[in-house]
Amino acid sequence: MNFATAFLKYLAKTHFDTRYQAFDLFLEMPKGLKARKHVTSRIVTKKDVENLLLAIRQAYEEEEVDKHHYLNYRAIVLFSAYTGQRPQATVARLSIGQFGDALSQEKPVLDILPEQDKIRMQHYCPLHPQVVDAIKPLLNERSTDDIFFEYNSLSMWLKRRRIPLKEIKVCFKLSDLRKFCEQHGDIIQWGQSNRAYIFTRRFWGCLVTLQASAA
Repeated sequence: MNFATAFLKYLAKTHFDTRYQAFDLFLEMPKGLKARKHVTSRIVTKKDVENLLLAIRQAYEEEEVDKHHYLNYRAIVLFSAYTGQRPQATVARLSIGQFGDALSQEKPVLDILPEQDKIRMQHYCPLHPQVVDAIKPLLNERSTDDIFFEYNSLSMWLKRRRIPLKEIKVCFKLSDLRKFCEQHGDIIQWGQSNRAYIFTRRFWGCLVTLQASAA
C-alpha cells in the first residue's frame, strides 16, 4: 500500500498530473476502533486513606504494633497523603533534623534536599496542621541525622495486612498515597503551579511562592 501511494505521488510529479493522486482514496488502510485508556488504573479515595488509618489504629489496640510504630505509621500516612511526596525517593529518607527545623518556623515548611528527590530538585513542602500534630510526638532526643519515618516497617506491615482499595480489586501500597494526593487535588482544584512544584514534576520549570498553610 505504501509503495503504491508513493508511486502514484511520483507519477503525479513527473507527469504534472494530479489525477494520479486521486487514487489515494482507494489505498487507505481500514481504521479500527481504539480502546479508551484511563490515565491511571488505580483510583485511591479519601475513604481508602481513612480505612488505612483505621487499620493502623486497630493494629495498635490489638497490640500488633507498639505505640512508637503506631504514631510513626500514622504520621507517614498523613504526611504522604497531604504532600504527595515520592515514597522511597523522599519519604523514606527524611531526617529528624529536617522536621525539627520545619516545626521551629511560624508556618512549618519542610526543606527537601536534592539528594532526597528523584529529579534532584531541592524544594519546599508546606506541612498541614494535621501533619504537624502527627509529627510532634515523634520529635525526641534521637540524633538529628537519624531517619524520621519507619518506612520499611510500614511497607512490610502493609504487605502482610493486605488492605483492599474500594474502587479496584487490589491492595493498598505506600505509593497509593501519592496518587491519592494528586487525584484529590483535582477534586479540590489545588492550584496546578503549587502542586507541580511540591510534586517536583519534570515538566515544571519555574519557581513559585508557596503559602506554608496550603493544604
